[in-house]
Amino acid sequence: MNILEPLRSLPEPLKKILRPMGSLLVRKSSAEISYWRSKFKIDGGMFSNAHYEEMMLAMAQEADDRFLQKKIVADFGCGPRGSLVWAASASLRIGIDVLADQYADEFSKSILTHSMIYLKSTEKVIPLPSGFVDVLFTLNAMDHVDEFPVMCSEIIRILKHGGVFIGSFNLEEPKTAAEPQRLNQEIIDEHLLSHLDVQTYRVANRGPKENPYASFYTGELDYDQGKIGFLWVKALKR
Repeated sequence: MNILEPLRSLPEPLKKILRPMGSLLVRKSSAEISYWRSKFKIDGGMFSNAHYEEMMLAMAQEADDRFLQKKIVADFGCGPRGSLVWAASASLRIGIDVLADQYADEFSKSILTHSMIYLKSTEKVIPLPSGFVDVLFTLNAMDHVDEFPVMCSEIIRILKHGGVFIGSFNLEEPKTAAEPQRLNQEIIDEHLLSHLDVQTYRVANRGPKENPYASFYTGELDYDQGKIGFLWVKALKR
């Protein structure tokens, strides 16, 4: 069903108020799905995901996946590519995304090979019990949410006490239909990190197109305030 379909039965004054919001949701969803369709085509009709292991281990500053042994691990804003395929030692792997149902419809053959649970989140609630997740990753997904403070609260809620948050954030990237948040260090600290115990905090300018995260691998971190860059952080829930 078209997301704007329910508007048709409403009084016209209410339609005028709600129609712009519905249109924004359509544009955001369409932009996201179009992106993944293009990646699916580039990958040859079966998503590639080998690159996630190196990157997520680098974010976590771990040599291998043994730190996830018998843990419940989740990835918020996972996309349909199988971001946690590499985490074989985990007891449960959960990919959380507002478009999880659409991924299942469009890319079912690929995602069924990932040995992950794909869980549909809303823009306000992650449908998991409080204190459920041992380790939660998010990889450049938090600028895609509509309500940044709300989703930060949800991420904190679903983490166990002592659970690990491992995140990569886009800094100072202009807003788009798919990425309605322009994040900076102050916003991230206020709504998320101030409620966690930060273990490592690394920030760098965006690297060359072929390797935008290069600085995190070389350790030569340098960031110009107000410029486009990335923040990699690892923190514990109190």
